[in-house]
Amino acid sequence: MKMDTSIRAGAALVLAGLLVGCAAPKPLYNWNGYQTQVYSYLKSDAPAAEEQIQAMEKGVQQAAGKGEQLPPGYQAHLGLLYLNTGRTDQALAAWAQEKAQFPESAQYIDYLVNNMKKNGT
Repeated sequence: MKMDTSIRAGAALVLAGLLVGCAAPKPLYNWNGYQTQVYSYLKSDAPAAEEQIQAMEKGVQQAAGKGEQLPPGYQAHLGLLYLNTGRTDQALAAWAQEKAQFPESAQYIDYLVNNMKKNGT
């Protein structure tokens, strides 16, 4: 009888360990449809840049409201959309955020900024 209780207790511990191990980890980034936005941007029948900007800005607000991080490239892509609509100040701000959050993107962001200045926009 004492062994039966030990077996039950051991089985309960194993089951509890399995259940805890199966819990889904919290994602590192809040993607907020980012992949869909990039795909749409690259398609020839993409929605207007303004629609994409609104969707991505909504994603920024949602992530901030939940205290979550945006994925690499999110702010850079938003900056490109801003640039395409003539909002250079907002493009520069988005790129600065991308560069601050992901320092490894510095070379690409610097390229975008220099290219923008070279083209006079």
